[in-house]
Amino acid sequence: MAGEQALSCAEVMRMDGRREVRLILDEFRPAARNMAIDEAVLRHLSESGPTLRIYGWKPPAVSIGYFQSMSEEVDLDAARARGVDVVRRITGGGAVYHRWEATYSIVIPPEWVPGRVLDSYRVICEGIVRALRELGLNASFAGVNDVVVNGRKISGSAQTRRFGGVLQHGTLLMDVDVEEMFSLLRVPSEKVRDKMIKSVKDRVTSLKSEGVDADFRRVADALARGFAEAMNLKLVEGTLTEKEMSLARELEVEKYGNDAWNFRR
Repeated sequence: MAGEQALSCAEVMRMDGRREVRLILDEFRPAARNMAIDEAVLRHLSESGPTLRIYGWKPPAVSIGYFQSMSEEVDLDAARARGVDVVRRITGGGAVYHRWEATYSIVIPPEWVPGRVLDSYRVICEGIVRALRELGLNASFAGVNDVVVNGRKISGSAQTRRFGGVLQHGTLLMDVDVEEMFSLLRVPSEKVRDKMIKSVKDRVTSLKSEGVDADFRRVADALARGFAEAMNLKLVEGTLTEKEMSLARELEVEKYGNDAWNFRR
């Protein structure tokens, strides 16, 4: 879509009933840049049109929810020692360690999903469910915003509605190391840590744990097809526009890479 005249929300409906969405199969990027791009795409929804972006994280990172405290959630000394990025998301939810996953973000007009946020999670997360089924797993939606396989969480998502659009982003775990994750998150004591690690091991799974040998590109392709099928989308592969890139660079420096944002609570 880059370089073409942007379509209005009404014009994206095709004769076959599918909605046209720009697909960005993106790179592995630092945390502040990933979050800056998500916000830039959201702010440019009216110009650039609805967008599905699939990306990774390099270096690994811990992201915290909008309402959380960085110092209370993250062991900052451990993160610095290991070269792990830290960033505050524009969305709510809990702290997430990003390393062994494919991450998606979808930006769409509010009228594409139910007005009730809890209902909209089910609609959007159906894309993840169908992607996992394509990869051979019996997945289903569960709770508020999770996707599970054999009763264990494999994907979580978070959403915000602002700047005239809906942004939902989330993870699909390709692998998981619970001990490493908890070495970066703050817990009250070693005794509590051990109990939490055991609890998470019982409740969380990954593609590798479920016997699926898939690289990032295969997972990204499955996610793209899953969202297209679940939400009746016509995906057109594209790139970020110059305006989006310019705003993302600004947001990366002034917001997501800035302690004033990341440590605001």
